[in-house]
Amino acid sequence: MTVRAATVDDIPELVRLREVLAVRMAADIHGQIESGWQEAYACALEERLGDPDVAVYVVDAPGGGLAACGAGFIYRRFPGPGLADGRWGYILGMTTDPAFRRRGHGRAILDALMAWYRENGVARVDLHATSDGMDLYAGHGFAERYPGLTWTSPSR
Repeated sequence: MTVRAATVDDIPELVRLREVLAVRMAADIHGQIESGWQEAYACALEERLGDPDVAVYVVDAPGGGLAACGAGFIYRRFPGPGLADGRWGYILGMTTDPAFRRRGHGRAILDALMAWYRENGVARVDLHATSDGMDLYAGHGFAERYPGLTWTSPSR
């Protein structure tokens, strides 16, 4: 299996896999999936693929399309204790097509993302996981930390 950087030609498949993940996430939180985000997601991918602070990795499926994908971002905030340079990473969109699960694709993409973070000197990486991914992330040293809080606009 080969992990490679995503290209603009992969965008339709990246949108499809993000839809797969959205369904899985909604099942975990008993939520509903908003509609109409796909076009904005595709445009954002087209704009950001190749940015030095963005990595999107994929594994090709036999016969065409993508078997799996994952993305990483490097963000900057004010430096502070435990984050002296203010740079931190966030992983999102880790998805494996259901037909290709349990074959190591997600692990290979996570390995590539973590190598990218190390190459870029990022010392902290956060993510949100579905229940399906918890063992994978724990095996890479991810652990639950202090409780996080999220605000969402009531007008959504």
